[in-house]
Amino acid sequence: MIDHAKKAGLSQTSEGTRVSTRRILSTAWIVTAVFMLSNSATPLYVQWQTALGFTNGTLTVIFAAYIAGLLGSLLAAGQLSDRFGRKAVLYPGLLAAVAACALFASAESVGMLLAARLLTGIAVGVIVSAGMAAVVDSGGHSKRQLASLAASVAMVLGAGLGPLLAGMMAQFLAYPVVPVYSAQLIILATAFLVASRLPSRRHPTHGEWKLRFPSVPKHNRLHLAMGISVFAPGITSTSFVLSLGPPLLSKLLHVTSPLVAGGTACIMFLAATGIQFVVKRFSVRSLFLMGSAVILLSMSCLVSAVMLSAPAILVIAAVFAGVGQGLGQLGGLTLISLHVPEHRRAEANAVLNIGGYVPAALLPIGTGFLIDMTSISPGASLFAGVIAAASVAGAVFVTLKFNKR
Repeated sequence: MIDHAKKAGLSQTSEGTRVSTRRILSTAWIVTAVFMLSNSATPLYVQWQTALGFTNGTLTVIFAAYIAGLLGSLLAAGQLSDRFGRKAVLYPGLLAAVAACALFASAESVGMLLAARLLTGIAVGVIVSAGMAAVVDSGGHSKRQLASLAASVAMVLGAGLGPLLAGMMAQFLAYPVVPVYSAQLIILATAFLVASRLPSRRHPTHGEWKLRFPSVPKHNRLHLAMGISVFAPGITSTSFVLSLGPPLLSKLLHVTSPLVAGGTACIMFLAATGIQFVVKRFSVRSLFLMGSAVILLSMSCLVSAVMLSAPAILVIAAVFAGVGQGLGQLGGLTLISLHVPEHRRAEANAVLNIGGYVPAALLPIGTGFLIDMTSISPGASLFAGVIAAASVAGAVFVTLKFNKR
């Protein structure tokens, strides 16, 4: 009788574990679906640039419109999600993604591309705050680290699959834009379905509640500062590849295939995905220090690729950039899941991403206009020098702070 009861208890525990894991993975699909949209334009930029005749500087502004929308939504989405529940915020974000698809599919001007990228950024801002918090919530107390890994992997996996899908269509179809964004609409429809099954949960507040600039509790500020110090150089490196990688391949390295541009972005984010499974049991300190070291390697390869006109080395630089972003992102999200209370978790995600995406917008824009005024070689080399210095500074900061703990 006792053995039977034990077996029944173990069976129920196993079933609960499977249900919990399925819930984590299904919720993570929302993140993947929207992040597929985030970079789907990458292999299409050269085509639009040729058709509409805009410069590299304008291209980086189009790319940065996405980050402007993202930062704007991050200011509110995390707090609204913590207050009114994840589902209430996810729906408007997914609708913004649908509107972006419609604009991309019909874009006939730079203004339409800017609007599409802005709406994409708004959708992604909702996802990296409310969506990723929903994934962590789905793991409960016992599976916070697994859920953090799932959230982080879902983000970079979607970011890689989007440009690969678009690159394949652009390689083999004469008019790929409408098919690319029709497929994306179908993917978003599945994300709506998953979101509809999320619990409607609100967190009670005491006293008057109002929106404010995103912040975290005082005792969590160091956690966020360490995450940003490594995550920011990593995501800025991948932003360079996404925005200026296609013209760099086309004009300097004479590689015009959209599949190569999309494939490079995909490989970059697949590297960011894979590395997180490899290092999932590493300490957060190790994640941060490895992330800084890999970004330094990435920037060294970027300069070498430009100086030697070597496309293969540029792909290696992109892979290292992806690995660096993945390590910094996983370290930052793990600190948030372990130390930030649930009712401030989405807001903390917003703070982490604001800290990462501000330089990811400003530095590529500055580099794009510098390239227009000079050439690709000095612009890319200066960018690499700035990011290399930032990665070294991040490693020093993390080492000092962990040594004091």
